Order: sequence, then C-alpha cells, then structure tokens
Amino acid sequence: MIEVNEIKKNIYSAFSEIASSIGYSNIHGRIIAALLVFDNKLSLEELAKETGYSISTISLSLDLLEFLGMIKKVKKAGDRKLYIELQGNLLEGLKKAFIIKLQKNITDALTNFENYKKNLNKFKNEEGKKVMTVLNILEGEIRRLDTYISLLSKLKLP
Repeated sequence: MIEVNEIKKNIYSAFSEIASSIGYSNIHGRIIAALLVFDNKLSLEELAKETGYSISTISLSLDLLEFLGMIKKVKKAGDRKLYIELQGNLLEGLKKAFIIKLQKNITDALTNFENYKKNLNKFKNEEGKKVMTVLNILEGEIRRLDTYISLLSKLKLP
C-alpha cells in the first residue's frame, strides 16, 4: 500500500512536470500542487516547508503565479503571516501561462528574424538568398502560429 506522503510526492511531481512542460519552473507546479493538497490555502512558511524550497525562492515564484491569476496573497487580521490561496480556475491559469509563454517565444523569434534579414541583405551571394528564402518561410509559419495562438487565447474553456 502506498503511503500518504508518497502520494503527495507524486502529486507534486506531476504538477512540477506540467509546469516544466509549458516552460515554467518546477517550483510553480509544486506550489499549485501543495495548495491543492492542503485545501487551497497555506502560509508562506508552510508552503516553503511543504515544497522544500526556501521562502525567498517561493516568494519570487508567487509573483508570477499571482500575475497569472492562479494564486492570491492574503493577510489575516491579527496575524503577521502571509497566506497563499488558489484563486480562479486552475485550467484557465494554465492556459494563460501557456499562451503568455508562447507569445513571448513568437515575439522573440520574429525580432530575431528581422535582425537576421538585415544582416542577410548585406550578402548578395546564392547562399545568402537561400537562407533568406528559408527565413521568409519560417517567418510565415510563425505568423500563422501567432494567429492560431491569438484565436486560442479567446476560446472559453468548458
């Protein structure tokens, strides 16, 4: 029979892998998993202990999760501790994180392509022309992807 701590560890690993697969740190997944396991609310200290990360590392990661609308930082009256709770729809938060990451990568690629084109215009040889052709094809495909991601961002999840 599997122990409760082993199940928790596996849950944390699963969420960690999901976060990593969409380009975020493992810690983001572990934070979400810990909050789910502990009924959506933990103090900063409890969260650090549960995930195995330092309070300062957790604090930095919480800023991104808060920006994505996945968590909320709260203080209780008469209590100096900072509490973290899940907020909103988990799937919506993952969708937003995925889209933001893809849009950043698309923007970076298109910016790099523009710089490459400027450099390639200096070369009038056959190889430079071939690379420019490939670059134009790739740019077109990335722009198609950008359109797709834009449409995806507008879809409502069931």
